[in-house]
Amino acid sequence: MTLPSHDELISRVDATFAGIGVTSRSGDLPSRTPITGGSLGAGGAVGDVDKTVAAAHEAFLAWRTTPAPVRGNLVRRLGELLREHKDDLGALVSIEAGKIRSEGLGEVQEMIDICDFAVGLSRQLHGLTIASERPGHRLMETWHPMGPCAVITAFNFPVAVWSWNAALALVAGDPVIWKPSDKTPLTAMACNALFQRAAADVGAPAALNQVLYGGADIGAALVAHPDVAIVSATGSTRMGRAVAPVVAGRFGRLILELGGNNAAIIAPTADLDLAVRGIAFSAVGTAGQRCTSLRRLIAHRSVRDELVDRLAAAYRSVPIGDPLADGTLVGPLIDAQAFANVASAIDAANQQGGELVVGGDRVLADAASDAYYVAPAIMSMPAQTDIVRTETFGPLLYVMTYDELDEAVSIHNDVPQGLASSIFTNDIREAERFMAANGSDCGIANVNIGPSGAEIGGAFGGEKETGGGRESGSDAWKSYMRRATNTVNYSRDLPLAQGVSFDI
Repeated sequence: MTLPSHDELISRVDATFAGIGVTSRSGDLPSRTPITGGSLGAGGAVGDVDKTVAAAHEAFLAWRTTPAPVRGNLVRRLGELLREHKDDLGALVSIEAGKIRSEGLGEVQEMIDICDFAVGLSRQLHGLTIASERPGHRLMETWHPMGPCAVITAFNFPVAVWSWNAALALVAGDPVIWKPSDKTPLTAMACNALFQRAAADVGAPAALNQVLYGGADIGAALVAHPDVAIVSATGSTRMGRAVAPVVAGRFGRLILELGGNNAAIIAPTADLDLAVRGIAFSAVGTAGQRCTSLRRLIAHRSVRDELVDRLAAAYRSVPIGDPLADGTLVGPLIDAQAFANVASAIDAANQQGGELVVGGDRVLADAASDAYYVAPAIMSMPAQTDIVRTETFGPLLYVMTYDELDEAVSIHNDVPQGLASSIFTNDIREAERFMAANGSDCGIANVNIGPSGAEIGGAFGGEKETGGGRESGSDAWKSYMRRATNTVNYSRDLPLAQGVSFDI
């Protein structure tokens, strides 16, 4: 496949920013495209953490008393602008993160969807009314804004994860300070430009969303800042281990979305046509660089050989190359280190008794020596070894065999991570068992669909080393607010709880 010239990509970026309304993008942080490996120019000036947090706190003082439905108007306007500029922003995601065109557009659609969700939520931030044991008393819960919310995002979802957090935080009454990945500064700049337009259109404070560009030192200073009420951090488990004790040490609110080592169980009754499509998308989509990517396949002995043969044929035919071109299904890895990690994992799997079935080679190196495209790989493994228990962020799928469902569930759960999971079966008993308390131990458990591709209506997140955080739908909004229990005495007496007597 022919890759676009680097000049073409730079022209596309310039046109995208012009369409969004950004007239200047000078700064200190370099940006590159994984499509060719070349530079896209400066991507943002490194900010001052203390000044940024102070501005967010000032905005919070006004925003927290703004009625929630009025706060929703800001998010509604942001959603309208995202609809208007979906093609531009989707192309920028593809150029800077390497996603194929449909996935770049799909990520912007996630942003639009969460804005719609949050606008409705702005009229439903409800608490409970609880029966009081004391006559003439009302017991209830109310929810209140907390303060500035730091959002630290990774390169693989450079805009959607910010929107999951920002849309909810804003309707909850919290300003947002966004620390994007230093690998994707341009998408953050574009999103902030759209946000500032939305804020100006509805008369909201500009400091409700600020972007802090820079490396790990900027993120560390933001995480440690005592005036940052909430820290939502997406990234590796290693990053989470560094962030968690700092936030806990100052008693801040923490939302962690960390590593995933996701598996699918293929039962004897599985529809293999369905399974092959679901496995292929989950394992090779985004070049395996989703936190929900399928990394382990646990297949029943009766279907394993046929399944692997069909998957290998699909892998050999998958189009790899320019993510902006129609028909491409696998774009580049983000950088050289990502490719090195995949190659190292394949070597380790071979040493631990595995056998390479297909893929694993670097391709298109002659067309772009500084870009890293890899043929999606399948490794046949005799058991779940150390390397299989380790998340490799790339299109590498390990296949193992089971005989009984209890064995499959045990293999499935025997990893440190607990994000997403799935089972392909037409046996309702197996499906229900998989979703029961003694089934999958993950935050996401799917039936007849792969582990990736979550909708915004459900809470997103996982257990164990995935961190326990929840973002996006359901009641994830509660992570951005503080709960107050209120008791109102509308009688002329003062009965005490638990029958305590204290007469004066």
